[in-house]
Amino acid sequence: MKTLTAIAAIVLALTLPACADAAKDKKAKTEAPLTEDQKSLYSLGVLMSQSISTFELTPEEVAVVQKGIADGISGKKSAEEAQADVPKIQELQRARMAKAGEKAAAAGVAYLDGKAKEAGFTKTASGMLINHTTPGTGASPKAEDEVKVHYEGRLIDGKVFDSSIKRGEPATFPLNGVIACWTEGVQTMKVGGKATFVCPANLAYGPNGSPPTIPPQATLTFDVELLEIVKK
Repeated sequence: MKTLTAIAAIVLALTLPACADAAKDKKAKTEAPLTEDQKSLYSLGVLMSQSISTFELTPEEVAVVQKGIADGISGKKSAEEAQADVPKIQELQRARMAKAGEKAAAAGVAYLDGKAKEAGFTKTASGMLINHTTPGTGASPKAEDEVKVHYEGRLIDGKVFDSSIKRGEPATFPLNGVIACWTEGVQTMKVGGKATFVCPANLAYGPNGSPPTIPPQATLTFDVELLEIVKK
């Protein structure tokens, strides 16, 4: 978030959810179907909201931001005035990310400890867990090889953040060009095999995560199928 443009994105991301208060009333009447334009705008809001997920705003804080939106639209607060608060906004984001990272790190340790006790999992010297669910019969790749795989990645709450399986298209990449957990784990597989990796944050995306899908200090689980060692 280095410019006023980033702040504008934050503001826009929260404009559409402003109507959420009405939805909270369980007695409210069923809303009329959205028009196609409204559906598009709603989806735009959902997508842009991902860029501010690191703030972990409470409902009360969302209301404050919504007031800022209203004041900006009415002219009570200018963009130039708001820009003076950019350093404070950046500091708030860093503080929220650090706090979220501490919670995620503790949850990740507990998750790893629990998984390590499950049948089939082996803990490596680096700290990752591997379970070879379907042994392969082909060759094993080396770190400098390019591989073709199908995979699905999940957070510890089970949320899928990426899946070549759902896309219906395998991923191809150099094995030494991905996160350390993958570089290590895939080398233990053979072509045709399937495995589950549980990756501690230090072998995945670390304290920064990979916004907006992977939060800071996230422990990740991957189901991987090694399809091919791509010949150069």
